[in-house]
Amino acid sequence: EMCSFVGAPRSALQNSRTALTPSVSACAFARVRTDYARAAAAGSAARTAAPRRNRTQRKGVIVCDADYYSRLGVGRNADEAALKKAYRKLARKYHPDVNDTDDAKERFQEITEAYEVLSDPNMRARYDQFGEAGVKGAAAGGAGASGFGDFGDFGPFSDVFESFFGGAAGGARAGRGGPRRTGPSPGEHLRVDVDLDFEKAVFGGEHKIRFSHLETCSSCKGSGAKSGSSRVTCNTCNGQGVVMQVARTPLGAFQSQTTCPTCRGEGDVVKEVCTSCGGKGRKQVSKTLKVTIPPGVDNGSKLRVRGEGDAGPRGGPAGDLYVALRAKPHASFTREGMNIFSRISVSYLDAILGADVQVPTLDGEHTLKVSAGTQPGTQMKIDGKGVPNLNNKYVRGDHYVTVDVAIPKKLSADEKKVLRELQDKSSSSKSTREGLFKGFRG
Repeated sequence: EMCSFVGAPRSALQNSRTALTPSVSACAFARVRTDYARAAAAGSAARTAAPRRNRTQRKGVIVCDADYYSRLGVGRNADEAALKKAYRKLARKYHPDVNDTDDAKERFQEITEAYEVLSDPNMRARYDQFGEAGVKGAAAGGAGASGFGDFGDFGPFSDVFESFFGGAAGGARAGRGGPRRTGPSPGEHLRVDVDLDFEKAVFGGEHKIRFSHLETCSSCKGSGAKSGSSRVTCNTCNGQGVVMQVARTPLGAFQSQTTCPTCRGEGDVVKEVCTSCGGKGRKQVSKTLKVTIPPGVDNGSKLRVRGEGDAGPRGGPAGDLYVALRAKPHASFTREGMNIFSRISVSYLDAILGADVQVPTLDGEHTLKVSAGTQPGTQMKIDGKGVPNLNNKYVRGDHYVTVDVAIPKKLSADEKKVLRELQDKSSSSKSTREGLFKGFRG
């Protein structure tokens, strides 16, 4: 690293530690003394290698700039081939996969950072002119030390800045005479929530929905200008779509850009507005649309209808309409994925003796055989009577039926008589069986 003490004579640096600001630690002071001694021993060549324009001119402050040339071990006049050769040599030496020392990773990152800057002609020119600050924002883009300038030329990061600031690499390049993004922008997507009957969610069908969206004005074709009139360049931003703002802080002047409040980033304004849409280029319209619900949809399923969202500004393409589906609950059925669950109640006699009972399903009544001796809570399965698969309507889930046994609270005299006789016979049979087993055991 290249360090220098600005605003003090050489004798003060060599003979007095008190000349340093209180924020500079003893370690930093030792670094400065060491680097200064090396520079003094190297003579004028070392002073030439670290021109004063790379130093921030603040009196009485230690300023450290990363010396990217020293990191790669090349001179300031090194060409692209020399830079690449030096980088490859150091990369092979310090790559973490081949070097397991503690500082290998940090050294590898440092030389990679240096090569990324010096291998780019524009970044290298900034670094040579402004030092490390020129490639880390303070003087990037030729803004000098007073502000941040534009965010242009960030290579693969341009799309990231574009998503935040709009335009090419934040749109700041447009403010300096570069091209501004042109062409209409697409409209917004819309969402409509729809409640479906349980059966329609299972088997699908057509469903009408009513919603409101923005449509391109048919009179002005989205321009917002009156027929025969035209759009003119915005006087506030001079057609750039952005305005620059400078904020002065104790740390210096910071320059930023915002969307032009007059033209809202479009760069031009309407001279005579369209009377049909009020100069907006779009109108709010209510619309009824018939959509096809596929079989097997469930709560949270979404359908996309292309081109039914809001129309884009200035005749831009419309966004999409997303239909979010919710299935209403059923009085008898419960759904879990592709399976249906329900309950039936049978008499205690049917549960004891067995019977064929009619069970309601999604497809109508189905005959279910209840076996003799069926216990309360027994679950029985009806194959293929569940919900169709969303991707293949010919594949269906199953219907599970839970059997509840109804126990009568009141019995007639004849019923009680028959049940007591049955109880006596059951007890007699039980005693006979116990005596028989007792004989075997005795």
